[in-house]
Parts: sequence; structure tokens; C-alpha cells
Amino acid sequence: MENNFSVQTENLGRIYKIRDAKKGDAKQLTALNDVNISIKAGELFGLLGPNGAGKTTLIKILTTLLSPTSGSARVAGFDVHQEPNQVRTRINMVSGGESSGYGLLTVRENLWMFAQFYGIPTKEANARIKKLLEIVGLADRANMRSADLSTGLRQKMNIVRGFLTDPEILFLDEPTLGLDVSASRDVHAFVRTWMTDNPARTLLLTTHYMAEADELCDRVAIINKGKVLACDTPEHLKKDLQHEAIFSIDVECNHSIELEKFKTISGLNNIRIHAENGTKNIEVFMKADEAIAGVITELTEQEARIMSLQKRQPTLEDVFVELVGKRMEEVEDADAPASE
Repeated sequence: MENNFSVQTENLGRIYKIRDAKKGDAKQLTALNDVNISIKAGELFGLLGPNGAGKTTLIKILTTLLSPTSGSARVAGFDVHQEPNQVRTRINMVSGGESSGYGLLTVRENLWMFAQFYGIPTKEANARIKKLLEIVGLADRANMRSADLSTGLRQKMNIVRGFLTDPEILFLDEPTLGLDVSASRDVHAFVRTWMTDNPARTLLLTTHYMAEADELCDRVAIINKGKVLACDTPEHLKKDLQHEAIFSIDVECNHSIELEKFKTISGLNNIRIHAENGTKNIEVFMKADEAIAGVITELTEQEARIMSLQKRQPTLEDVFVELVGKRMEEVEDADAPASE
């Protein structure tokens, strides 16, 4: 491995052994499979994938909370398995949805306590806490018990905790999970400002929100079922799909649309429907704009009323579908455990 990367993995793998309580036998679950990523200092790197893709497992290995089954990983130049203490002094981590801290303590007291864990002098800690709370809009809640905070405000406190130590490398694992649009926007602005203030800082963000990865990240690695399927800038990932013309069509139709009949349309590469009943959204991928005429004709023959039609640019969602064959929501639904 080279030393000029903040984070680097080489054929990294992690296998969990899960024991069936009823049968008594054990089976293996591959969470990571030969993961190779390299993140340069100063980069805001995104790991994009559905729930269960292996993102959190990778973060836990990189933050020394979990040992790899195979391969190796280095953070800030140190091996996460052999030199964990060297890694820990240079990093911090925030996970979305976690309820860290003590509910009886105020926001300020919780943050001061965490600062002491990292050996930050009280005067310096108080100055950082004051500044960071103002940035995220929590200054007026500094003396409120953390147990009384809403989910969004508590997550903002967790975000402050991550940035409080001014780490060399920061790991944000689904930081906006469960947050409303306004709170997510505040977190995004904070992240961008923190990165801009010091170009040497490195941040690894995991998310399953396409727009978040597209908006924030310098580069994105798309991961599914423990494998990295692609890694590049969002622009380059989307550019690979720009050889296609993409149209989004909203139609009103009370019966199922027969996709088989569209396959005979010349120039049509793919067609997807995102709703089952009533109003449907149809996405059409074609070699050239002219093929849309055949699609409109077929929709009319199937008695589908066209409500709107617009041409759009490729998105990271399109890249994911191209790589996996399904939308991220469909992958998550398919992997979700069946209800009893």
C-alpha cells in the first residue's frame, strides 16, 4: 500500500458466522468481498449503497471497531488491525440514528464530556463547543437536557460531537438518517464548510441517499452485497450514461401496462415503470430522441393518458440501476426479512 492516502483498503473482506438457533448449524454471511478503495487527503469520499450493502461494516473496520476476515486496511498510514491506537487518535465517527450521550446531561455538558475523553483542554473545548453549536443552530439549546431534544436536534448534537475533536479523518455513517429536509440541509452546509476551512481534512460519508452523494462527494464508490461496483466522480459516473436519451413520462392508467409490446420499438434500450396502479411514472432509455414517438404511440394504443413528458439528464439512481439491475428501493425491499 502507498502512504499518500488517508484511507486505503486492499482486498478487504469480512465474513460473519450466523448460527441458526433452531437448527444449531452455522452459516456464513459475506458482508465485504475484496473491497479496494483509496481515498486521498482532502477528499470528501462517498460510499453509496442500499441498507445491508456492507457500508457500516466497512466503516467499523476502518475505525478499528471490527477486524477484517481477509485483506488489509490503512487509515492515516496505519494498519487498522495492527496499529489501532495510532488510528484512533486521528479519527472520529458519527452514525445516523444513534442516541449517544447521557439524557440527564445538557447538550453543552455532553459535548464537554466527550471533549475530555479526547484530552481537549476545558478552555479550548468550551470555545469549540460554542462555535459549533452556533454553526448548526443549536446555541439556544445548549443548556437543554439532551433527552428533551427532538430526533433531528439530537443528531445535530451528535454531528457536533464528531467535529469537536477536529479529526484528521472523519467518518459519517448515514449522518442524515431520519432527519427532515431542513435538518439535512444544515448538516450538508456544515460538512462543506468544515472541508473548505482546512483542505487537509478527509471525510468518508456513507449514505443510501442518491442526492446526498451527488451533492456532497468528490468521488463515489457504489457498493452492493459487499462489492464495490464502480468508483469515480458523480459527473463521470453519470457521463457514462449520457449516450442515451432519457425521458420521464407520467401517465394515468387504471390497468397494467404491457411492457412486452414496447420491445419492438426501434432505438428503445430500456423502459421502467415505478408505480402499479393509477398514476404511473415511466422512464424510457433510448438511443436517440426520435424513438420517443413510438413509445407515445404504444402508450396511446394501451389507453394510457399522458399527463407529462420531459427529457432529463442521467442521475446516480440511473447509474445504480445500470450496475445492479434494480432501483435501490427495490434492492432494499428484496433483502428485507419477510414479516411473520
